[in-house]
Amino acid sequence: MTSPLATEAAPFGRVLTAMVTPFTPDGALDVDAAQRVATYLVDRGNDGLVVSGTTGESPTTTVDEDGRLLTAVIEAVGDRATVVAGVGTNDTRHSVELAEQARKAGAHGLLLVTPYYSKPPQSGIVQHVNAVANAGDDVPVILYDIPGRTGVQIAEATYPELVRNPLVVAVKDAVGDLERGAWLMRETGIRIYSGDDTLNLGWLAVGASGVVSVVAHAAAREYAEMVAAVDAGDLPTARAINDRLLPAVRAIMTHTQGAITAKVVLQLLGVLEHRTVRGPLPEATDDEVAIVRAGLVASGLLES
Repeated sequence: MTSPLATEAAPFGRVLTAMVTPFTPDGALDVDAAQRVATYLVDRGNDGLVVSGTTGESPTTTVDEDGRLLTAVIEAVGDRATVVAGVGTNDTRHSVELAEQARKAGAHGLLLVTPYYSKPPQSGIVQHVNAVANAGDDVPVILYDIPGRTGVQIAEATYPELVRNPLVVAVKDAVGDLERGAWLMRETGIRIYSGDDTLNLGWLAVGASGVVSVVAHAAAREYAEMVAAVDAGDLPTARAINDRLLPAVRAIMTHTQGAITAKVVLQLLGVLEHRTVRGPLPEATDDEVAIVRAGLVASGLLES
């Protein structure tokens, strides 16, 4: 199942938030809060949402919770946004189970991170991707290449083999090498989404389809304007937007884990009542909240 918003150039939309998973103060999944967050994000400029990704604390959620969360988000936003389900783990059988569940729930896409910790050889990555993609039947796949977390990078030479599977259409790139990404787009036709908010403008400038962002919890409208400016060839406007967002990007992305700060953002904006995270992540300290608040204010995303 594909999103009605999908195009060949941007198969999952243009501005996607890697959405947090809300929990109650005692750590239970808060489905009602998840629907509020999803609606808020789409109302403010996101045309896509990624659920059960790293920012959604997917290593701490169960298969049942992932399914209930995905169903709730799809119910909340309907066809107003592409809903991508994170199904990547370091266990192919587990990821296959998650992909089958996501397909049945109506996900528009599957986010498949490179298997982490295990550090499989490239042939293992290919086998893993094909097994999970095929389990999703007709649901398109966006790979997630983030070697800083997984311990292994998808090699350039592996991409031509991966895209032989017609379901593998894009990659969320957190490698941080713009030249490499531009080469992959040129040589394989794979679409790239920025997986690093600090490089969103750079990725868009070299032809990325869009962004999968943490900062878009607060700045989706601004990122949509940046995308439109780049599309129009208006680099001064795109740079001005990027410059204005720099304090927020630094505050959210460089002081502690993004799932922690993203929940702070939503609490400061009045969307979430609680900023509860699950261990091993600790809840934000008062100092970290102050840093995020200051960054949002400096970027014009929160009144002082």
